[in-house]
Amino acid sequence: MGLKRRSRELALQMLFQMDMGTVQLKDLEENFLPQASAAEAAKIMALRMVRNTWDHLAEIDRHLRGLAEHWDLSRMAAVDRNILRLATYEILYDSEIPKSVAINEAIEIVKRFSTDESGKFVNGILDKLEKQTL
Repeated sequence: MGLKRRSRELALQMLFQMDMGTVQLKDLEENFLPQASAAEAAKIMALRMVRNTWDHLAEIDRHLRGLAEHWDLSRMAAVDRNILRLATYEILYDSEIPKSVAINEAIEIVKRFSTDESGKFVNGILDKLEKQTL
């Protein structure tokens, strides 16, 4: 598995835990990341992704609410919601990541951690977002 994929998976796991309200970022830095089986570079990259996503969370969620017709964010599966947040951050704010890569990575990761149907759901929302940003 590549460094960036592993970083995204770690970031998803951290965002999920923060979203569930069970931990704060500080706790994840001190307890989760040191125990995670990943290269140090992946941990550093994941932490940066989480911080940046969390810092833009209100804006990201506003975009997602507008794109997810008939779906309130709170009704989405937590894994789906948080991979959408991470990918939306990459699409809107990280100019180093091609939009198509952010979308493809999100789809592959959500299939691994959620369901095959989640892949279609995530793809549909992120495809709309990509079209809006052209």
